[in-house]
Amino acid sequence: MNDVKKKEQGFSKAHIEFLAKKRREKIAIYCCRVGVLVVVLALWELLAFCGAIDAFITSSPSRIAAKLAQLAADGELFKHAAVTLGETLAGFAIATVVGTLVAIGLWWCEPLRKTLEPHLVILNALPKIALGPIIIIWMGSGAGAIVFMAVLICVIITVIGVLSGFMQTDKGKLTLMDTLGATKRQKLTMLVLPANIPTIVSALKINVGLSWVGSIMGEYLVSRAGLGYLIIYGGQVFDLDLVMTSTIVLCVLAAAMYGAVALFEKAVAKKFDAES
Repeated sequence: MNDVKKKEQGFSKAHIEFLAKKRREKIAIYCCRVGVLVVVLALWELLAFCGAIDAFITSSPSRIAAKLAQLAADGELFKHAAVTLGETLAGFAIATVVGTLVAIGLWWCEPLRKTLEPHLVILNALPKIALGPIIIIWMGSGAGAIVFMAVLICVIITVIGVLSGFMQTDKGKLTLMDTLGATKRQKLTMLVLPANIPTIVSALKINVGLSWVGSIMGEYLVSRAGLGYLIIYGGQVFDLDLVMTSTIVLCVLAAAMYGAVALFEKAVAKKFDAES
């Protein structure tokens, strides 16, 4: 049925076969990904069951599933996951917006950009965990300190990445707009920002990982709830099942958030393709 529709739309037989081949390759890659995960989990469970590895130290898929069910039944899973997710989303959103606005300001004002660029590089190289005690003193021991840590980790790399994209905007087009008498605002809104939508989306994808790093790092420093808190608590009481379960939940949430950004990227790309 799909082949008939494609023929009606003017697709050649060779093109239809090419699309079918790409679809089969995509399905094969997806199956391989799932297969690798299944093999790793099965081998992990088998080694723990046979005693080749100490399940007390490494845990096992069955023990993780049991712990996951226990946390879900107690309501602790959703409570702690929601806390960490909320902190991460807040840090992600604030860092992306602030970083993009700062990049716009630095692009707009060349003397300011030349003055601050070296300092941005130094701040980006600074281990943010070293600022933990200062952040706690400034922001207190609540969620604000954790969100601030996530913002601190994401915002500098956002500024550097987005600003780099702005500076690489087609010089010929900028010169043409200068010739036509375009203002700075017109160049920004009509050329620089539209041309750097892919750069901003790439910054979003990078910030997904960094915001999770920041929120978990903040929870390591000061937290009474969240997945980072569960990981620390599990390590302190030698409950490695809790540590591994919290880590798995963390991976799932991070993957879901990255998937949402990837869908947003596809939607943006489709919109621009339609407009072009």
